[in-house]
Amino acid sequence: MAWVYLLLAGVCEIGWPIGLKLGWTEQGIRWLWVGFAVLCLTASGILLFYAQRDIPMGTAYAVWTGIGAVGAFLVGVWFFGDAGTMVRFVSAGLIVLGIVGLKMG
Repeated sequence: MAWVYLLLAGVCEIGWPIGLKLGWTEQGIRWLWVGFAVLCLTASGILLFYAQRDIPMGTAYAVWTGIGAVGAFLVGVWFFGDAGTMVRFVSAGLIVLGIVGLKMG
């Protein structure tokens, strides 16, 4: 169950940068999106807390941040027009390989 918590924590870790990105416009702060970011931050931390009861701290933290980093990168490319160069995709793939290595180790 700890790995499920960790996966869900990683998904929430993708949500808060989205909320912050959408929470600011030329017209000012969009509080609903900022609230979404805070909710995702809170849920992510709580789920990581539960995951670390059974998963070593270093592994849990690396997997959690890796899911968040790769997920935020992909969302940025797909929905926000961020650069999707080969170097960036290969680099994200290396993060995924590191996550897999930590899980297998």
